[in-house]
Amino acid sequence: MAGLRERARRAVQAELAAVALELFTERGFDEVTVDDIARAAGVSKRSFFRYFPAKEDAVFGGVQVMGDDIAEQLAARPAGEPPWESLHAVLREWVARIDAESRATLRLIERTPSLRARSQQRREEVRGRIAAALAARTGLDAFTADLLTAAAGAAIDCASREWLRTGADGDHMKLVDTAFAHLRPAVAPG
Repeated sequence: MAGLRERARRAVQAELAAVALELFTERGFDEVTVDDIARAAGVSKRSFFRYFPAKEDAVFGGVQVMGDDIAEQLAARPAGEPPWESLHAVLREWVARIDAESRATLRLIERTPSLRARSQQRREEVRGRIAAALAARTGLDAFTADLLTAAAGAAIDCASREWLRTGADGDHMKLVDTAFAHLRPAVAPG
């Protein structure tokens, strides 16, 4: 029963996040209130706060789930696969999944200082879980796992910023692959 309850909770949370993102994109983040989001989603303001502690968190509703999924996927990678290759394969798959909706969200985050700050905080939390999963799978020490995970995050960030700059013609996946190739460790960790 807990599994069903959790799936229902995640579904409502995802719906609230989608409504919030639509309003933020249409009107701008600062012009939208929690009351506006709740009204558009057909819930009370109090219900909104059961799913998100703050308005900014509605933009990042799926980040926690995504981080957990990435950590699980890293743990499932082949035992002999080098850590950098594992990070590239898993993160590349996630970039491909979110490409369709991410350009508007990335622009919103880039334009809004409070969202940039919250994004950094959430990314650090996720990065910690990913680094722990990488260390557990590969036997890397915590420092090296954190270093590789931070470098992979930098590769994704730079590729995404360039993708935004190049507009609709940019190939996000090619940019991700290029960034990972440029940052490939010269010496295999271990």
